[in-house]
Amino acid sequence: MRTCLIIANPAAGHGAGRRLVPDVRRILSEQDTRCEIVLTERPWHAAELAQAGAEAGHGVVVAMGGDGTANEVLNGLMAAKAMGRCCCQMGIIAVGRGNDMAYGMGIPTGVEESCHTLANGSHRTVDVGRVVGGLYPEGRYFGNGIGIGFDTIVGFEAAKLRRLTGFAAYFVAALKTMFLYYTAPLTRIEYDGNTLSQPSLMVSLMNGQRMGGGFMMAPDSSPDDGLIDVCVVHQVSRARMLPLILRFMQGTQYTQRPVKGFRAREIIVTALDGRLPAHADGETICTDGQQLQITVLPRQIGVICGTEGVDT
Repeated sequence: MRTCLIIANPAAGHGAGRRLVPDVRRILSEQDTRCEIVLTERPWHAAELAQAGAEAGHGVVVAMGGDGTANEVLNGLMAAKAMGRCCCQMGIIAVGRGNDMAYGMGIPTGVEESCHTLANGSHRTVDVGRVVGGLYPEGRYFGNGIGIGFDTIVGFEAAKLRRLTGFAAYFVAALKTMFLYYTAPLTRIEYDGNTLSQPSLMVSLMNGQRMGGGFMMAPDSSPDDGLIDVCVVHQVSRARMLPLILRFMQGTQYTQRPVKGFRAREIIVTALDGRLPAHADGETICTDGQQLQITVLPRQIGVICGTEGVDT
């Protein structure tokens, strides 16, 4: 019988993190899976609970919420791992707004599907990214991706849309951001011995494939290949932004001249003129940063996922 500690964010998914707790207990019981469920009470509480759960010997620690909850749980498990006290696996019950980390790890959204995967899924050991800079000079881990520039502002605007959820909120926010953030900072991007200097409207550094619930920033990315997929968008006119947004929805943006893509193990993004707003898995890293250093740590955390891409 699989047992797990579930860390639930009661505010996730407009209250779904609290409302669905009885359903999770019932579904997992029917799936012959024991669980202990604790609710978070403040920012970073999920990280503290995850670290304590790993150190206490829980075999599986589960984030029940959205990308922010998953990011905190990941950071807690990595903190326990750094102390040599983490042998557990991570699970996700995806009930948040975007659920992009779950998507990238091969975990379905929705409480029924997520619980079924948690009870019956397979094991996959995935890479973890680390970003240094902004509010986190000591570093913060991420599982899905780092967004710098346009998509960070989209996330800020989406959070203000209380009546919309999921991809609809991010799409409306993207349309609004076209009129708020259209002057790209001059950036220097250093990666694995190469340098790219240009005005960059957006820089996405992906371990997963998707952001904003439906924008395919790196459709061919794999979370266990030891590499970060980098997508860079040059300064474009506002008239070009909407066609590019539609391309990102389809994952066909790399056919467009303003978009460059490459893979790397270490990346440094520096604002030579202007500032860098940035997020990690939807959590704010900075609003006016100057430099961010991103590295990938290969095959760090075991994740309970579907059958595709599992360890053999």
